[in-house]
Amino acid sequence: MFSGSIPALVTPFQDGAIDEAAFRRLAQWQIAEGSNALVPCGTTGEAPTITIAEQHRLFELCVDAAAGQVPVIAGCGSNDTQTAKWHMQVAKDLGCQAALMVAPYYNRPTQAGLLAHFSYLAEAVDLPMVLYNVPGRTVTDIRPETVIELARRFPQRIVGIKDASGDMTRLTAHRMALGTGFAQICGNDDMALHYNAGGGVGCISVTANVAPRLCAQFQAASLAGDMAKAHELNEKLFPLHQALFTDASPGPVKYAMSRVLGWIGEEVRLPIVACSAESRAAVDAGLAHAGLM
Repeated sequence: MFSGSIPALVTPFQDGAIDEAAFRRLAQWQIAEGSNALVPCGTTGEAPTITIAEQHRLFELCVDAAAGQVPVIAGCGSNDTQTAKWHMQVAKDLGCQAALMVAPYYNRPTQAGLLAHFSYLAEAVDLPMVLYNVPGRTVTDIRPETVIELARRFPQRIVGIKDASGDMTRLTAHRMALGTGFAQICGNDDMALHYNAGGGVGCISVTANVAPRLCAQFQAASLAGDMAKAHELNEKLFPLHQALFTDASPGPVKYAMSRVLGWIGEEVRLPIVACSAESRAAVDAGLAHAGLM
């Protein structure tokens, strides 16, 4: 259902408010540059510090900007099941094609709790879900046996996973149990080459915010089996992939976008702050290596 280069869109701010014109322009530019889908309100979109009203407005803006050209996978996850349900229903009503559903954070549910949480949502809202497993941020890990059970229970609802666990063995476990119809999407730009080689079908990407064409070309080459081209593009992007996580995200990627685009600034919301001088130097070097400066 979903594959290729999928930017986890930043949320542009201007004087503390969402810059709606810049967000719309960003979404349209991503499509023009070859991105295969859009994700508003993920981690990179600073979802923890946007209000519910802002979140739903971003869904609306993204759907309108996409205009049916690419799918919109709305960041709907929450550590409260009823809030997650609310986000999903709004996303469906606004025309989003799927929901990105992070594992509940802070309250640390068991695997049984995760099964109950995602099962309830699958039964409550008629919207496909892409699970989002990022235990480094949530502490909670959606184990392979849980992913497999959910996808078997709800094959029309649980359609894929964004995996940022860093555990490549999960690709094979998921693939052997669920086949190739279950979309395995990488959550780490610097691992995307190896992830696709193991059966992945794309990346929900931070780097694509600033280098969408290169990321789309990389994904196209990788998924087509043109490994010489994929390696070439991966090595062109690799220093930038790493530089964008030399400080708390999305500080570095917003800095990169301010350097390359000009119409998106560095403004972030507390407790995120602008990236350090050391991070800026690393980003500048990564941009130069990628030929973006």
